[in-house]
This record gives sequence, C-alpha cells and structure tokens, in this order.
Amino acid sequence: VQLQASGGGLVQAGGSLRLSCSASGRTFSGYYIAWFRQAPGEEREFVSAINPSGTITYYGDSVKDRFSTSRDSARNTVYLQMNDLKAEDTAIYYCAAAPRVGWSDKDYDFWGQGTQVTVSS
Repeated sequence: VQLQASGGGLVQAGGSLRLSCSASGRTFSGYYIAWFRQAPGEEREFVSAINPSGTITYYGDSVKDRFSTSRDSARNTVYLQMNDLKAEDTAIYYCAAAPRVGWSDKDYDFWGQGTQVTVSS
C-alpha cells in the first residue's frame, strides 16, 4: 500500500487544518489508518487511528477533543481534521497503515511521506 499525506501548511494558533491520506497502488480498505507526528528532536507520537469500517476512532491524549479522523472508502482517503491548533502541534504529520491498531510507530507497516504542519503563536 502506498500512502500520500497532504494538506499541511502554516496556520495561526486557534486555527484549523484538514490533512488527507490517500492510497495508491491498492486499496487500504482492510487496514487501520493512523496518524503520527514528529517534532524536531522528538519521538514520533501517536495522534489518531481509525478502524477499517470507519466506525471506531482512537486519539492521543494531547489531541483528544480537538482532532477528529474519518475515512471515505469511495475515495480511498482518510482525513485528520485539526481544530484549535496550538504551537505544540507543530510537527511533520505522517499517515500509516496496518492490519491491526497499535500505539507505536513500530506497529505500522506502510507509511506516507509526511506533511509539515506549522502553528504560529
């Protein structure tokens, strides 16, 4: 599965962005899709995940109540809606796919190239 993340950019604190993760090569319909982020000098951090049917979502504590993830199977795309952005959300955001959910980047087999999100305070 080849993944491509897009939608990053520069936004002011309190603003919103929507990231997209699209698959090419083959469908990722049977996979959990997760978002991770990595700030400079930091470990890669779990942000969210969504199950194959799009009915169950998981969030890291730092983004719960501000971010939401969804999937559009017809478009083979998963979204990460980020609201009330804070300076500490600044990072490169990656999407990843795996046959089961996990909280570590080591749990995921396929990765997109990442998209930069910068939040100015």
